[in-house]
Amino acid sequence: MSEHPSRGVLVTGSSRGVGAAVARAFAAAGDRVVVHHRGDASRERADDVLASLDGSGHTRLAADLSDPAAVERLAAEAHEALGRVDVLVNNAAMIVPPGSSSSRRGDHPLDATSYADWVEVWERTLATNLLGPANLTWCVARRMIDVAPAPGVAVGRIVNVGSRGAYRGEPDIPAYGAGKAGLHAFGQSMAQHLAPHGIAVTSLAPGFIATEMAGYAMADPEAAEATRAQSPFHRVAIPEEVAGAVFTLASPGAEWASGAVVDFNGASYLR
Repeated sequence: MSEHPSRGVLVTGSSRGVGAAVARAFAAAGDRVVVHHRGDASRERADDVLASLDGSGHTRLAADLSDPAAVERLAAEAHEALGRVDVLVNNAAMIVPPGSSSSRRGDHPLDATSYADWVEVWERTLATNLLGPANLTWCVARRMIDVAPAPGVAVGRIVNVGSRGAYRGEPDIPAYGAGKAGLHAFGQSMAQHLAPHGIAVTSLAPGFIATEMAGYAMADPEAAEATRAQSPFHRVAIPEEVAGAVFTLASPGAEWASGAVVDFNGASYLR
């Protein structure tokens, strides 16, 4: 059972992978969770995650984070469902494939991508991976400021799930790396701005994680070996490990970590 009063938690992109693990971690601690997914294609997976959560008071909400109006509705519906969003986890992200490319994972290297595809990939990637979290943070943080928390609950916590790619470079998916770098910088700006309101903002920068999104890195024995070899632990992270780190950063006692970007890559990249 929980050692803290039940909090309202919104986890974006929680129909699978890291987001699903994060939702389960908070629910296991007694928190009430909004499971967010993008649309109809992921509804069944989101319902499965919802059904797997411990406790009660959870709900599922759909929204395309690249649509500012949908983001505004998501924040309002989450607030209504939970009474107050005490914790926001900006986890949702996507690797956008070029429109005319046969790439299996969204590669868009500058010297092998048409200008039209280049523009499309950058616009779509940043709309979801950077502008979406920024807009949702505005909508949720304003309510955190205006609505008092329940007795004993920390005023507010925001955790952004970034990437080590923001630092090491992503030559084949530069829009993804740049978006994550922007998310880290945005989180630090919000940490300074929201601290007077008691809201702590941190970011986590994972390396490879054993999820569907990173499946290309483990697609065949040679690729899998090269991926594991990046870490001296000779493995990749599992979603539950990332979820544990997110949960810790959102804990009431983690306020002094606000503004930090926490490397979480098994020593595979050191800055």
